Amino acid sequence: MAEECYSIIDLMLLMSEKVAETARSLDQEQAAGFVDHLLAARRVYVVGAGRSGLVARAFAMRLCHLGMEAYVVGETITPALGEGDTLVAFSGSGETTSVVDFSETVKELDGRICLITATPDSQLGRMADCVVDLGASTPPIRTSSGQYEVRQLTGEYRSVSPAFAPFGTLYETAALIFSDAALSALMELKHCSLEEVKGRLANIQ
Repeated sequence: MAEECYSIIDLMLLMSEKVAETARSLDQEQAAGFVDHLLAARRVYVVGAGRSGLVARAFAMRLCHLGMEAYVVGETITPALGEGDTLVAFSGSGETTSVVDFSETVKELDGRICLITATPDSQLGRMADCVVDLGASTPPIRTSSGQYEVRQLTGEYRSVSPAFAPFGTLYETAALIFSDAALSALMELKHCSLEEVKGRLANIQ
């Protein structure tokens, strides 16, 4: 029987405890600085690879629900980035080649970069204007390859223990929860009502 091997409930509780530990270790100034950058941005662009990219897309969707102008890098309807715009990059390793390339372009275009990462001492960490470190309760994600797809195939992408939460799971979960918490803070600061948010939800799905 599967329950003899492991308990899904116990694993869920362990993961939630790790995320809570990350939240308690989070630098308040980093979190506040991230929200300040979003409030000051003319437009917000988001980027990430793999599951981090899914977190980024969810974040962009919620920004739009709050009435902010947000775009996902790589989409056909994403406009040209310019001065006053901010890129929010999700990268656990801070070394993902595609995200590094996008960020270098943002710098050349006089945009600003906010990084959500588990490895602040990285290429992206040194490039970003604002860094949120979600790696306090997990080992930094050190890899020999900047290619996300290569790391997935070779098994380099790990967090804590492969048997517990493989492939950056804890970082991605913490990044999703952190970004949702930041959105709640933005909702309060922008005085958005639930009725306003509901009015922006998709109605042609």
